[in-house]
Formats: sequence, structure tokens, C-alpha cells
Amino acid sequence: MRDPDDELAELEAGQLRRSLRRIDSPQEVEVRWEGRDYLNFSSNDYLGLATDERSKAALIEGVERYGAGSGASRLICGTLAPHADLEETLAGFKRTEAALTFSSGYATAVGTLSALAGKDDAIILDKLCHASLIDGARLSGATLRVYPHNDLDKLASHLAWARRKIDTEAGRILVVTESVFSMDGDRAPLEAILDLKEQHGAWLLLDEAHAFGVLGRTGRGLAEAIGIEDGRVDLQMGTLSKAAGLSGGYLCASRSVIDLLINRARSFIYSTAPPPAIAHAAREAVDRIRGEEGSVLRERLWENVALLETALGVKAESAIVPVILGENEAALSAAESMREAGFLVPAIRYPTVPRGQARLRVTLSAGHRTTDVERLVASGKKAGIFLP
Repeated sequence: MRDPDDELAELEAGQLRRSLRRIDSPQEVEVRWEGRDYLNFSSNDYLGLATDERSKAALIEGVERYGAGSGASRLICGTLAPHADLEETLAGFKRTEAALTFSSGYATAVGTLSALAGKDDAIILDKLCHASLIDGARLSGATLRVYPHNDLDKLASHLAWARRKIDTEAGRILVVTESVFSMDGDRAPLEAILDLKEQHGAWLLLDEAHAFGVLGRTGRGLAEAIGIEDGRVDLQMGTLSKAAGLSGGYLCASRSVIDLLINRARSFIYSTAPPPAIAHAAREAVDRIRGEEGSVLRERLWENVALLETALGVKAESAIVPVILGENEAALSAAESMREAGFLVPAIRYPTVPRGQARLRVTLSAGHRTTDVERLVASGKKAGIFLP
């Protein structure tokens, strides 16, 4: 029988073994790790809401009003008032007929894709889609096609193939992409993708995980930022674990799609409902994100993004700025150099990114001060990680 220690040794030899990093402080711009404080440039808490006083107060209020746990799955007796209120708020915010929340973004992707597609269907994914989307597509049993990252010609070719193969009366064609890609930080050419999917009678699942709260006048995401607010995006997915500072995922769509997910999405049906306090706090976070406070936080975040892109001479399309170093050894060495300088910017390696594209993934927050970003740049240039 295969020995786990041998497998771990193989990972070690390839510089791919990972271990948990225990943080002994709240998830803030400055965190404590192994007895030392570090400036944190690795968190997805884009608006700084994870430890915000109002966020904590809303969570505490939710516990006091609704208790610590839900007690059952959503279809038994686990749908408490905060769950329904949050879904109503999300649907209103995203301008869809309905919404459904899941325990995580991963559960949202896996549950949605495996519920909406099967052996008579086709799913066409961007090559850099998140693992949760890939896993959901594989679990569905649909025929899969992958197009090179943001390659519209290949997407068009795959759609034409799917139209020939799939019975459009009985089958379904789904295009899947992220709006902001989690490791590269670049954006999908959304309007062109929408044109193509409509030409070929397909649906689009758009994962706005890293755009929710960050892009658009009110933080609805890339669709809002480019003025696509007329129902052209069939399935709007996102998470509450990044800009909202909490946990969970959501899918916004038509009422009939949401009702179908309630009946078929296994990751929804067979999971105990998320704690009602999380839903209560998330609804309050969405209200803040779309209000004046959200506008102020987004402005502060984008000021930090502009400062970093100017200092590094790069174009940033989101709060994610990758510094691609190539081999695993180079990325691990760079992360260690930044750690010695007092910064938490971990190395990202295969399989999270393709082989030969190991990197530091710098993420910015509204909570970062100008001096924090300036110190990061100065230290990175001194270590030879950021080009001068």
C-alpha cells in the first residue's frame, strides 16, 4: 500500500509541500506569526471589514438574537430569518429575481454546476478558472472544454462545437469564467464573452468573488463596472469571505434557477445551514458595501492599488498584483526574504498556478496605509524581488 510519508517526500523534493501557518492575532493589516508582527499583504479582506468594529458588533448581535448554530440543513428547519433576509438583500443588490447562499464559495461552485449540468450538456471554462469551478464542472458529468485564458477566438470555436454537439432543446451549454482572476488579478473580457454566449444560445456563470465589493460604483462587481446590468449574466456567483469580511458563498439568478438549486444542489441540500449570525452580519456588510461607507473604502483601496502599480511600473486591474518569479525555489526564497523584512507575502506554487509560474501574490486592502505600501515596495526592491 502507498505510504503517505513517501508522497510527502515527493512533495518536499519538488518544493511543493505546504503546511498551515498559525496566525496568533486578528486578521488585520498587521498580523502576528511565530512571535513576530508582520505587515500582511496576502489577505483577501479587501475592504478591511473582517475585524471592523461594526462587523463584529453585527456578528455578536446575530448570536444574541439567533444563537450560535442553525441546527439543521436548510430544507429541514435550518432556514432562519437571517438566511432569508440575506438572500433577499443579495438579490436586490445584484438585481436578480432571487439568490441562494451556501456555506462557502467552493460549495457554491460545486453545487451549482453539478445541479445545472449533466451528461447531455457542455461546460466551457477559462483555463485559469478557480479549482472550485473546475471541480464542479467535473462532478457534473457534462462534456468539458477549456479555452486558453481570455482567448475569445478559442471560446468562439468551443461554442460553435457545442452548438453542433448539444441538443439545444434538451441540453444546456454553460460558459464559466471569473470576472477577476484570483491569481493573476486581471479581468475577463466580459462584454465580448456575453456577445459570444448569446450568439450560441449559451448561459454564462460569472464568478465575481474577487470583484464583489471592489469593482463598480456600488461594489456589485465587474458587470456593474462596465455597465452590464440588464440580466445578460445568467448566473452571478460570489463569496462573502473576501470584501464582506465573513464567510459563505452565493448564487444570484432567476427564481426558477434558484428553486432548481434548492432541489438539486447537493452541497446545499446535505449541509447544515451556516450559522444565522454569519448571515445576519453579512446582510449588514452588503448594506455597508453598497452605501457611502463602501464608496469611501473602495476609493481608499484603489488609491493603494494606484500607488503600488506606479511604484512597480505595472498595470493593476484589481486588488491582486502578482509578482511572477518562475520556479518554486525563486518564489520560496522571495517569500522568505520578505518575511525577514517583516512582510507576509507567501509563495504561490503549482497546482494553484501553472508550473513555471510560481509567484508572490500581493493583495491590497483599504486598511493599508500609504506608508505600508511604500515600505513593501522599498523592501521588495532592496531584496531584488521587485524590479527597480
